[in-house]
Amino acid sequence: MDTCAGSASSGWLAATRPDIVVMHLGTNDVWSNIAAATILGAFTTLVNQMRASNPAMKILVARIIPMNPPTCPDCAQRVVAFDNAIPAWAAATTTAQSPITVVDLWTGFSTSTDTYDGVHPNASGDQKMSDAWYPALTAALSGPIPTPTPTSGGGGCAAVYRITGQWQGGFQGEVTVTNTGASPMTGWDVGWTFANGQQVTQLWGGRLRQTGPSVTVGNETWNGALAPGATTTLGFLSSWTATNTPPTPACARA
Repeated sequence: MDTCAGSASSGWLAATRPDIVVMHLGTNDVWSNIAAATILGAFTTLVNQMRASNPAMKILVARIIPMNPPTCPDCAQRVVAFDNAIPAWAAATTTAQSPITVVDLWTGFSTSTDTYDGVHPNASGDQKMSDAWYPALTAALSGPIPTPTPTSGGGGCAAVYRITGQWQGGFQGEVTVTNTGASPMTGWDVGWTFANGQQVTQLWGGRLRQTGPSVTVGNETWNGALAPGATTTLGFLSSWTATNTPPTPACARA
């Protein structure tokens, strides 16, 4: 789907008056080699139309699924570049009254097993997409969903925290979870404590709970099972002020 914005979207908004909009847009634009900044400019137009229809609109925006069609050898990397640009755009565009939540549909999605042509999802891909949308939509409808409490003594699980980008008042980070044990694990929990008042504003690739400085993230349904040596990565956006000291995360097998 492309991101043509105009009277059609305004008419649809006027006719349906939604409270929540789910966006998985940009695939055709990426295929056509349109710059990420241009696509995100169209996103901004759409968001402005949504907010004109409903100032309290909640907007869920996907980091789109991978694409690897045989007729477009560069499309796979273009999707990565586009998806990497979305969180900063969302952070700059979100408001307290009309929040924008980034939902990660890219991580864990395979074009070889989850599409039938390198682009369009098959039944497996549909399931992974719905599993990714579900917690974000549930949170938008009724508030955050609970995540499991980390188990004690969960050996065989390691977590590495990394800041991937930082700007005035905000930053993007990721945590890589690795099964360091000798047996497969069916789930994981990662926890850390911020030292400088940072607050996670959006998270993908896991289920978030933050109380004060303490953050807990549990696995999604599609990334909890890790074979020995396998990894998965969750990403997030967070606020910060004068200091942004990286915490040391702890990981436990659920």
